[in-house]
Amino acid sequence: MERESFKSRLGFLLVSAGCAIGIGNVWRFPYVVGENGGGWFVLLYIIFLITMGLPVLTMELAVGRASRKSAVSGYKALEQPGTKWHIHGWFAILGCYLLMMYYTTVSGWMVSYFFKFAAGTFHQGMNAESSGSVFTTLLSNPLEMGIWMAVVVLAGFLVCSRGLQNGLERISKGMMSALLILIVVLAIHSITLSGAREGLSFYLIPNMETVQRVGFGNVVAAAMNQSFFTLSLGVAAMEIFGSYMDKEHTLTSEGIRICALDTFVAISAGLIIFPACFSYGVEVNAGPSLIFVTLPNVFVNMTGGRIWGSLFFLFMTFASFSTVIAVFENIMSSCMDNFGWSRKKAAVINCIVILIASLPCVLGYNLWSDLHLIGGRDVLDSEDFLVSNLLLPIGSLIYLMFCVTKWGWGFEKYQKEANTGKGIKITNWMKWYFLFVLPILIVVILIQGLLP
Repeated sequence: MERESFKSRLGFLLVSAGCAIGIGNVWRFPYVVGENGGGWFVLLYIIFLITMGLPVLTMELAVGRASRKSAVSGYKALEQPGTKWHIHGWFAILGCYLLMMYYTTVSGWMVSYFFKFAAGTFHQGMNAESSGSVFTTLLSNPLEMGIWMAVVVLAGFLVCSRGLQNGLERISKGMMSALLILIVVLAIHSITLSGAREGLSFYLIPNMETVQRVGFGNVVAAAMNQSFFTLSLGVAAMEIFGSYMDKEHTLTSEGIRICALDTFVAISAGLIIFPACFSYGVEVNAGPSLIFVTLPNVFVNMTGGRIWGSLFFLFMTFASFSTVIAVFENIMSSCMDNFGWSRKKAAVINCIVILIASLPCVLGYNLWSDLHLIGGRDVLDSEDFLVSNLLLPIGSLIYLMFCVTKWGWGFEKYQKEANTGKGIKITNWMKWYFLFVLPILIVVILIQGLLP
C-alpha cells in the first residue's frame, strides 16, 4: 500500500508543531517559569532547546523519512541484520498509549472549562474560593470527567479515521491557525492591562535575585527538562510525521521551524498569564493549579472576563487536542504497519482501547482517590512519571545511539538523510557532540527525573 503523504509543507509543519505544542507548553511552561524566577529560565530554555531538543528531533524525523514507516517497522527497515533496535519501537508505542491514558483526561478538563466559561458558570464577582471550588467539584465527579474524556477520545479518532490529508492535516491546519490567532489576541489583551509591566519584567528580564533564591543549578536543571520534554521526543510521536515528509528540505531546517512554533506558543502563553496575574495581584508560583484555580479567579475579576476566559480555554483545548490527534495518528499508523489493519479498523479498535485505558486516571481523583502507585503518586502522576521520567529520556537516548553509532544505523547514513534537501546541514564535527556530550546531558535528565 502506498504511503500517505501531506498535501502541503504547511500541513506537515502545523501538524508536527501541533504534536509538540500541548499541555507542556501552555500549562507547564508558565508555572515552571514562575517557580524558577522568570527571565533567566526562559533564556536557558531556548539555549537547551537548540542544543538538546533539536538534534534528537532531527534523528526521529530522519528514521521516519528514510524508512517511510512507523516505530517498529522503521527500525526494522534501517537496522543491521541480527540487531534488535526495533524492540524499542514497541516501547515507544507503549509510551504513546500511556501518554494518552492521562492526556485525554487533562484535555477533557480544558474542554469542560471552555464550556463552563461560555455558559456563565464563572461570573463577575465570584471570590477566589468559589472559582477554585469549580475544579474540586469537577475532579470529584467521575461521570462528568468521564464524559469530557470520552468526547476528546471519540473526536480524536473520528478525525484520524478520515485519513492523513482529509482528517489530521485539514483539522490541524484550521485548529492551529485559530490557535495562533487566539494566542496573539489574548497576549495583546493581557499586556494592555494596567499593572502588566511588572508581570512582563518578571517574565522576560533575567533577575539574579530570584535565581539565587531558587538556586542557579535548579534553574538550569528545570530549563533542561522543559526544553527536552516540550517536543515529546523518544516515543516515535515525531517519527511518524517524518515518514509522511517529502525530501525537499533538510531536517534541521524543518526541525528549527517546528521548535520556533513550539517556543512561540510557549512564550506567548506566558505573555497571557503573567501580566494578568500581576495586574490582579495573584501569585505566579502556584504550580500546576495555576491554570484551573488561579487563572479563573483572574478572569472573573476582569472586565469581559467571561469572554476572555472562554477564549483562553478554547486556546488550551486546541493546544491539547492537537497533541491528542497527532499521537492517535502514531498509534493507528503503527497498527496499520505492523498488523495490516485498515485505517477504519485501527481507529475503532484503538478508540475502544483508549476509552477503557483512560478510566483509571478519571477514577483516580474520586472513586480511586486512595490509590497511590509509584512513590505515593496518584494515578495521573504515576502514568506521567513513567512517560516523562523514563520512556521519553530513555527513548531519546536510544534514537540518538541508533543514529550516531556504528552498531545502529550509523552517523553517515543519518547525516545523509538529514541533509537531503535545501537548508541547514548537519556538519561532520557534530558527530563528536552527538557521541560524547549529548548522551551525557540526556542521562543527567534521566537521573534527575528519578531522584526523589
